[in-house]
Amino acid sequence: MASTVFVTPNFVRTMAAYNTAMNTRLYDASSRLSDEARREQRGAFWGSIHGTLNHLLWADQIWMSRFDGWEMPKVTQKDSASLFADFDTLKRERVAADAKISDWARRVDTDWLANDQTWFSGGLGREVSQPRGTLMMHFFNHQTHHRGQAHAMITAAGEKTGDTDLFMIPEVLAAASQP
Repeated sequence: MASTVFVTPNFVRTMAAYNTAMNTRLYDASSRLSDEARREQRGAFWGSIHGTLNHLLWADQIWMSRFDGWEMPKVTQKDSASLFADFDTLKRERVAADAKISDWARRVDTDWLANDQTWFSGGLGREVSQPRGTLMMHFFNHQTHHRGQAHAMITAAGEKTGDTDLFMIPEVLAAASQP
């Protein structure tokens, strides 16, 4: 089912840089909140800021286990909001994951993107195969979706993250200009 490459290696690198920049902003803002405020149930799908940030890291770990051979998370999707109980540990693991995602993004090439990815989907209960370009869009869109939820909760808690628009973040613009 391989398809024409419509996602380029530069797109992957740019989105990895955006991922890192936005996670840094979210975690910096979250760090200024009390642990109680981070864990407050706010009606989001993963409950709290802490739960949403855990789910994001969990999902990145799952996808990167497929794309780059990372170790799979120790919990299932259902329990992903509790991946790490301690915020400092969660933050440390997020920083490490972002560095590994950026390293992987530098290694992605057109040939890799042109192929399908096959994996066993626990959610669907079967093997699935999809074009990697489509999966790259999903991978980065999923991050943006849940970071938007975390951003809304952080803002409601009284903290600011700074700009969230991709084109307004200098480190993302620098990554986008790389060949």
